[in-house]
Amino acid sequence: MLRSWRVKLKLLLATVTLAILLSWLYLFVGSLDYGRFLLLPPCLGEPPSRDVEREALASRVRRVEEENQQLRLQLGQVEGSDGSPQWGASAEDGDPPGGERSNRTACPKQRTVHKCELLHVAIVCAGHNASRDVVTLVKSILFHRKNPLHFHFITDSVAHQILQTLFQSWMVPSVHVSFYNADDLKAGRVALQPEVSWIPNKHYSGIYGLMKLTLTKALPSNLSKVIVLDTDITFATDIAELWAVFGKFSDKQVIGLVENQSDWYLGNLWKNHKPWPALGRGFNTGVILLLLDRLRRLSWEQMWRLTAERELMSMLSTSLADQDIFNAVIKQDPALVYRLPCFWNVQLSDHTRSEQCYTEVSDLKVIHWNSPKKLRVKNKHVEFFRNLYLTFLEYDGNLLRRELFGCASLPSPPSDQLQQALEELDEDDPCYDFRRQHLTQHRVHLFFLQYEFLALPNPTDVTLVAQLSMDRLQMLEAICKHWAGPISLALYMSDAEAQQFLRYAQASEVLSARRNVAYHIVYKEGQFYPINLLRNVALANTQTPYVFLTDIDFLPMYGLYDYLRNSIQQLELPQRKAALIVPAFETLHYRLTFPKSKAELLSMLDMGSLYTFRYHVWPKGHAPTDYAKWRTATVPYRVAWQPDFEPYVVVRRDCPKYDQRFVGFGWNKVSHIMELDAQEYELLVLPNAFMIHMPHAPSFDISKFRLSAGYRGCLQTLREEFHQDLSRRYGAAALKYLTAERSL
Repeated sequence: MLRSWRVKLKLLLATVTLAILLSWLYLFVGSLDYGRFLLLPPCLGEPPSRDVEREALASRVRRVEEENQQLRLQLGQVEGSDGSPQWGASAEDGDPPGGERSNRTACPKQRTVHKCELLHVAIVCAGHNASRDVVTLVKSILFHRKNPLHFHFITDSVAHQILQTLFQSWMVPSVHVSFYNADDLKAGRVALQPEVSWIPNKHYSGIYGLMKLTLTKALPSNLSKVIVLDTDITFATDIAELWAVFGKFSDKQVIGLVENQSDWYLGNLWKNHKPWPALGRGFNTGVILLLLDRLRRLSWEQMWRLTAERELMSMLSTSLADQDIFNAVIKQDPALVYRLPCFWNVQLSDHTRSEQCYTEVSDLKVIHWNSPKKLRVKNKHVEFFRNLYLTFLEYDGNLLRRELFGCASLPSPPSDQLQQALEELDEDDPCYDFRRQHLTQHRVHLFFLQYEFLALPNPTDVTLVAQLSMDRLQMLEAICKHWAGPISLALYMSDAEAQQFLRYAQASEVLSARRNVAYHIVYKEGQFYPINLLRNVALANTQTPYVFLTDIDFLPMYGLYDYLRNSIQQLELPQRKAALIVPAFETLHYRLTFPKSKAELLSMLDMGSLYTFRYHVWPKGHAPTDYAKWRTATVPYRVAWQPDFEPYVVVRRDCPKYDQRFVGFGWNKVSHIMELDAQEYELLVLPNAFMIHMPHAPSFDISKFRLSAGYRGCLQTLREEFHQDLSRRYGAAALKYLTAERSL
């Protein structure tokens, strides 16, 4: 105790001396030079010496600062030897409590990570929900990072598809991504022997909660170290600070972990509670530093496997997945672990000691939502933590596409081609905005919600395909009531809107009960609605042989799903190239008693409560359907293509894609039907099928089309360019389209 007071007194005197010297230096050199002298530490380059006395005074200030720092270190060591808890210190580095989190560190405590050093991060991710969580984690890392990153994802097939598409479309500079098949690892197909599937696990993470044990084998053999993170992590600092901790490992230490902040491993949570063996309170594996090369030399696989086999003889199963096995290994050999300061894994589960990890906001490094309750966990400061998490949850991911200055990015052919195409655009072109929107790379998050539809080997099955934005969200429940089959939807939303949609879908009894509706988020960017991009995203991610290409503001007749499947079979569509037309009608009433049959629809048509679609504003769009013939038709009939024809059709999934140059309003469907005709699709009208357009406010893009002559002029330019491209692809057969256009 006496020694502690002596050190404190020395520290006080040194602080006073430093303050006096700083005031002298300020008076001596003036405020401008003061900043030049003191805001640049000596290890970042010496200041220009214009005066010997001034430089001597500055050197003395630095010596006192160093003495001050040493006294702080001594004080921390003295207080730690008194038996006071050192939640902020590791077992080896001798830092005082909270030493790692101080923002007032001098040069000896600067980042030891090189500016452009590549940092490696491994994450196990499986399923739709975990894929959403990963995005928030990655955003928090990208927001703070200053280094190139390489993410290593151990995934199931679902997460692989979602995350691969997301990162390819995100195109973040200096970010590399690799994927490893968790299904191979859990079944042992990599090494032709079981890996983790033999371990009984009661944890809600299932078998994927054991995958971190396999990283020495799963990750490349030339990868020497990696940071391993759970998906429910949020970073509040630059991950390079955590990477720098690798430099503090002793020769024997191979794993960096934060002590568990609950009493789980103490075995006193309830009567007869028997946890796996652990060192003291045990360690939490939400954040792990792994020295892979050392672990491989120690035969890590054999080490954890033997330990698990031995403990399972009495424990029978794991309760906390890989964490139980990591702790059992460390209990057996404590020298393996480096104790990370606890602010590198502030664990927000019920009844934890996490509050001892921080005293100020600046102390926070990593937040871990490791309770099954997640954001509903009980914690004194949970509202602050929740707001921090929600900030990244709704943060615009487009803003994270920033270059790292001074670090050369690896070549990326898609990114380079896109950049070249953008540079070739003429900014003086009146249609520059249209052309730029066409080249915009939108982030895409496939299967945003749980999707469990398994395509049966049914050659006539069909998926409803549509796109929407936030202002059409109210149509979803009605469509789901009318269509029982699979649905593929592309939603154009911001990051914040996507979270609003998530809450809406989870709260809806109708939507939450459906598992065969695929929601694909295309994130907003640019000034035009990329309608054909959205259609292509929804179309490309269907799993049935046939697709019903519709718009979100149409309600299909009841039973249309079964009727279409029967029609596909009766017309032997698998053996012919045909597009089945579903006649379109509309109502001007927001409340409609929906007709249950063709006879009811015809009656409503005669009474004036229904109309043929757009007959009063755009008759050319649907007139070729020949509604007069449809009234009495009992069998499908063929119609010919005509200019501006844009029916809603059922076609094979491998039909031509929509032309993405058409954005906003105008010609987006017309061009697609024209290409179907160019490929010699038969156009067949179904006699007992119908759909009804529900009224809504005009879209922003149709308003621009009506009000802007420049908008309409650019649309005409794009039409002419489309005709030229069609002629190049289909030759003389496509000339009829240009001739027909000119004759109008």
